[in-house]
Amino acid sequence: MIIGIPKEIKDNEYRVAITPAGVQALVNKKCKVIIEKNAGVGSGFSDEEYLKEGATIVKTSEKLYNESELILKVKKPLPKEYEMLKEGQVVFAFFHFASSKELTMDLLEKKITCIAYETVQTKEHFLPLLAPMSEIAGRMSVLEGARCLKNINGGKGILISGLPGIAPAKVIIIGGGIAGFNATMVASNLGALVTVMDINIDKLREISKVVPKNVITVIANNYEIEKRIKDADLVITAVLNRGQRAPILITKEMLKNMQPGSVVVDISIDQGGCLETSKPTTHAKPTFIKENIVHYCVTNIPGIVGRTATYALTNVTLPFVIEMARKGVKKALRENRDLAEGLNMIDGKITLKTVADYYGILPHSKKTLLS
Repeated sequence: MIIGIPKEIKDNEYRVAITPAGVQALVNKKCKVIIEKNAGVGSGFSDEEYLKEGATIVKTSEKLYNESELILKVKKPLPKEYEMLKEGQVVFAFFHFASSKELTMDLLEKKITCIAYETVQTKEHFLPLLAPMSEIAGRMSVLEGARCLKNINGGKGILISGLPGIAPAKVIIIGGGIAGFNATMVASNLGALVTVMDINIDKLREISKVVPKNVITVIANNYEIEKRIKDADLVITAVLNRGQRAPILITKEMLKNMQPGSVVVDISIDQGGCLETSKPTTHAKPTFIKENIVHYCVTNIPGIVGRTATYALTNVTLPFVIEMARKGVKKALRENRDLAEGLNMIDGKITLKTVADYYGILPHSKKTLLS
C-alpha cells in the first residue's frame, strides 16, 4: 500500500499525521510511505529522520496526492487539498462533517472514502482516537482562557488563581467528558473555583470522587446554565455528540447577562460550537468580542503543541493504519468494528447516520457497501 502524509496547511497547524517511529512500523509492513517535504518540521521531525526510517520525501502536495492510495492527515482537507483528491482514495483524518456542508458534498461527489478519527468508537462508546486530542484541548482551554482574562486581551484583568485575601476566578465547565474533565483538573489545580456541569448524574458522581474541594458538580440544564454563567469569569464548553453538530447551550441573550470582560472558550467549535455567537477562529487571531464577552473559538487547539499532539495522535492511530495496510482498507473495515464506526462515507454514499440525517440524505449500510 502507498501511504501519503501531506504537510498540514491549516493556519498555525503544527501537527503531522505520523512520527518517524510510525514510518518505520509501516515500512516494516512493506508499505511505501510518502511524506511531503517539511511536513514534520512543526512537530520537531526533520525530513532526514523520516528518510532514515525508509520514507520517500516529495516536494509538492500535488505529487503526494497523485501517488497515494491512503492519505493520513490531522485536520480535514481544505478546498485546495480536496481538489487534488481522486475517486477511490482513502483519507484518514479529523473531518467533523456536521460543521461543513461544502466539504461533505464535495467529498461525496468525488467518491472519496473518509474514515474520521472522531467517530472511531469501541463497543463501550469510547472514542480512542479523539481522546488524546480532547485531553490536550481540555488542558489548554484553561490556559488560553486565563490568557484571555488579561486586560490586554479584553478580559476582566483577573488572575485565575487569585491571591491571599483575593478571590480566584470562577470557572464554569459545561460537559464532563474527557475534555471537560481535563479542563476541570487544570482549573482546580490552579486554584480557581470550579463548577462542572453535565446531563449525566453518574458522570458527575465519578468526577466528584477525584476532584479537589474547590470543585462542585451541577446537573446541566437551561436554567442552571443561564443562572451560573451570570457571574462566571471563564466559561468552557466541552460538549460532544458523536458525529452531530454541537448543541447551542448559550444564546446571545444569555451572554447579555454575563459580566463584561468574561471569557468563553468554545472547545466544541469543531462541531459548530455551543454558543449562538460562536464562529471559528485561528491561532493567528484566536478571539473576538461579542456582547462584551471575549470568545475563544479556535478549531485546532492542540495544533500549537505539535510535538506532544503528534506523538499522542500517532500512538492511537498507528495500529489502525497498520491493519489497513496489512489487510486492505475494505477488509480491515469489515473485520474491525471499531474502525468501521469511523467510516463516514464511501463510493459517494454517507454511512454515518448522524451526518446523513443532518444534511437530509439517506444513509447507506456499511455492510452492503463493504461486501
